[in-house]
Parts: sequence; C-alpha cells; structure tokens
Amino acid sequence: MIRYAIYVIDDEQTIREGIQMSLEEDYKVSVYSEAETAIDAMDADLPDLVLLDIGLPGMNGIEALAEIKRLSPDILVIMITAFEDINTVISAMKLGAFDYVVKPLHMDGLAVTIQNALETIRLKKEVQALQEKYLKESVPCFIGESNTIQDIMNFIRKVAQSPDTPILILGETGTGKELIASAIHYRSPNFKGPFMPVNCAAIPKDLVESELFGYEKGAFSGAKASGKKGLIEEAAGGTLFLDEVGDLSLDAQAKLLRFLEEGEFYRIGGTKKIQIQTRLVSATNKDLENMMADELFRKDLYFRLGVIKVQIPSLNDRADDILLLAKHFMFEFSSKFEKTFNSLSPQAEKALTMHKWTGHVRELKNMIERGVLIGRGPQLDVADLGLTTMPEATESGKKANQPVFPPLSAEGIDLSAAMESMEKTYIEEALKLADGNESKAARLLKINHHTFRYRRKKLFSA
Repeated sequence: MIRYAIYVIDDEQTIREGIQMSLEEDYKVSVYSEAETAIDAMDADLPDLVLLDIGLPGMNGIEALAEIKRLSPDILVIMITAFEDINTVISAMKLGAFDYVVKPLHMDGLAVTIQNALETIRLKKEVQALQEKYLKESVPCFIGESNTIQDIMNFIRKVAQSPDTPILILGETGTGKELIASAIHYRSPNFKGPFMPVNCAAIPKDLVESELFGYEKGAFSGAKASGKKGLIEEAAGGTLFLDEVGDLSLDAQAKLLRFLEEGEFYRIGGTKKIQIQTRLVSATNKDLENMMADELFRKDLYFRLGVIKVQIPSLNDRADDILLLAKHFMFEFSSKFEKTFNSLSPQAEKALTMHKWTGHVRELKNMIERGVLIGRGPQLDVADLGLTTMPEATESGKKANQPVFPPLSAEGIDLSAAMESMEKTYIEEALKLADGNESKAARLLKINHHTFRYRRKKLFSA
C-alpha cells in the first residue's frame, strides 16, 4: 500500500498538531510553521500533498504556492484560509491549487478533501506508469545511457506537458523522429486522443490541402458526395504529426499557419468555420532556414512551428548506445522469428561500434533484423550482419566495409524473408546515395519511380 507524504504548513501550533494527530496513522505527515523551511525540505524529499495556510508570516501562502509549483508542478496543494476571501481563493486556484478549506477546520471534511486529492495523484501515477510502459516497449530510440539521449529524454518529458504548444523535431532520416513524436503524444495531456502521423512528402501536392483540411461535397471534380473530414479534424483532442513538413506547398503552409494562430480553418469549398484543439508536432530532415532564404518556406510558419525545437542526435553522436540498441533489437527479432539469439560476438560488437551509421537507428534495426533472420544463432556474428570484422585498409588505402552474405547452411534459410530483407537494405542504401530523392533512388535500382514507391511503402509499413 502506498504511504503518501503530506506536508502541513501553518503558523498555528494547535492546527498543525490537530491535523498531524488526525492523519499520521494513515499518512507520513511533516509539519512546518513557515513556508521557507518547508520548501527547503522539499529539496531532499518531495511530498505528494501540501496543506498550506494562506495567512503565513514571512512568505505568504500565495507566494509559497507559486514556489512549490515551480519546484514540482505535480505536487497537489490544498489551501487553508481563515476566511473565504474569494479573490484570494481565485488567485490560489489560478496558480494551480487543487482545492481549499476554511477555518475552523472540520477533520471529517478535510479527510474527504485529502482523499479526493490523493485519488487524483493515484490515477496520475497509474497513467504515468502506463506511459512509461509504452515508451519502453514502443519507442526503442529512447533506449540508451549516453548523456546525449538522457538529456533529450528529460527535455521531452518537460515539453510534452503542454497540450497544444507546437513542437518541431529536427534530425536526419532514420533517427526516430516519428517515435519521438509519439513519445511526446503519450506523455502529454492529449494521450487519450488520437496520434495522427502524416507524411507530407507522400501526399501529391495537389491533394495536400484536401487531405489536411478536408472538403465539402462538390468542392472539386471527383470529390465525394458526402464531403470528407481532413486529418486535422481527425486529430482533434490528440496530436497531429506532420513528417517532412518542408515538403508542404506555400499555399498549404499559409492555411496551416492560420490554423496554428487562430485554431480554426475552413474545409475546401466550405463556408463554415471549424474550430478544434490539437497538438501539432512537425518534423523534417531539411534545412528550413535555407528554404526560407530561397522563399520556399514561410518564416512566420517556421517560427510558429518551432515554438519548441527538439534536435534528435544521430546514432554516431551516441556511440555508447549502439550495443544497447543492437541487443534490444536482437531480442525483439529473436522473439518475432522464433530464433534463439542471446548475444553478440566480440567481432560483431567491434564492427557495430566502428560502423558509420548513415541510416542511424533505422539502419541498425534493419541490419539486426537481417542478421537474426538469416543467422543460425545463438550468437549474432559479423557475417550475419553483413559487415566485415572491422573497417580495414585496402590496397588503395581506402576502408572496406562491404556486406558479406553468409553461406547457405544445412538447415536452410527462409529465402522469401531473406530477399525481402535484402530488398529493404538496398532501398535504404539507394535513398542514402540519392539524399532522400525517390526518383534518383529508383534510377539507381533500375526500376521506375512508381514501383519504387510501391515497394518502399509495402516493405517499410509492414
């Protein structure tokens, strides 16, 4: 059973002692005659709940409330007042007080108020536990012990608390921007609402506005007779994640800016103003500042999207996390493919730490998936991963790191799965060489653009 910690801050000794005697059987109670001393104690031991007198000498209750909320917004505070001064009570509630009680105190009524407050705390802790469980299970880019990723995690915990402040995620392809966006959603007050990811680069430019904002019947040739909700409406009460936001047309950017500033928009062909609340998280691997200089991206939209910016580090910048991530993926795919891999060979560990990760976490995940799929186990080796033992000097003085496919064993392999894994690898390599340009990547693989997009969508959305 949880034993909640309660601070009682009141300058009247009889009140302090009375509350302590009434509560100490069920709770851990600490009493203080002045706010300054209690706040100093919070540096070492945060309470769950504070009973705070408004009329304190020195730092008064309103000032103390503001300081407590600055130290920890999660602490619930019940104000104690000698008279029902409505203006003072309103000030306290605006600062985040949970409730208030009026002197002389009735212990039965106070007990009920405390129970209600602690039930709120219990439910909040349950939600936090569920959020942590989701993050551990579904957001592998959060796995890591490096200072870099720990700083990112702590920053995300803070910025997620707002229900509607726009967030711009910056990072190279494969660093896990969508995973970070989902982590923000599940840590936010909107976590019960939908998480709606949208790849702006995958939507034809002439359809972006109708997809985002929806349309009314007869708005254009081919429009559904019933009209259609846009993705922004679908994300009401939750989080809309616009990936590759740098690919939006200038017209779409203008409408998106209006929505961010006014919280309202019109469907295409509509005259009815639609108002909704949703958190907008956007991401890009493009240099938006250069695009602004070339007048390809609106400055006002950039600053509105980037009220808070989150820079996701590359995998090469968090080398201490490579083996942790590799082992996480190894166990994940061992379970998926019913294999018995339980460790990385020393040679594999060395090769993974020496590898240049141009595709970042996504590249690592795909490499481990390939290794587990075609390897025999129980140890994952460099041959399974398609890596050399280490980057070694060639005769020309360059470093070689060419994939080495393992020989066919007596047990055989799943050829279809192996070919699929190989196809994914080459698609990623082609995109890297083409700097993310699908048309160029398709030409490298000697296939047309439409086939490339179809294969990419099929393989990477599975």
